[in-house]
Amino acid sequence: MSRILCVDYGKKRCGIAVTDPLRIIASGLTTLDTDGLIFWMKQYFKTEEVGLVLVGYPLALDNTATDATPLVDKFLRNFKMVFPDMPVETIDEQFTSKMAVSAMIDMGMKKKDRKIKGNIDELSATIMLQEYLESHS
Repeated sequence: MSRILCVDYGKKRCGIAVTDPLRIIASGLTTLDTDGLIFWMKQYFKTEEVGLVLVGYPLALDNTATDATPLVDKFLRNFKMVFPDMPVETIDEQFTSKMAVSAMIDMGMKKKDRKIKGNIDELSATIMLQEYLESHS
């Protein structure tokens, strides 16, 4: 089987999570500057078999667009132009950042490490990916 890659897309940074080849376990992979995401994906897709890309989609509680929604829409259009054959889906990202911070506290992560926003982004992507796996098992 191929991996699923999940992106917590942001204006400055993107958190990346990935499954194992059997699509059983979601693991945080890295945090990247948003400007380098497409280049990084090109390199990653050369070395790893990825069958699906999930992208966190920001919506307000009433399911209306947020300030970040147009940024993700633009990324999705660009992604489809660069990787026309790669399946891509969006996934609800509501509350994942809060869940990530809570999880870091529960894991005993030091306060200074919890303030590193890249850690939150990577864990948010992992939470989204794990939720996807659980809903599709």
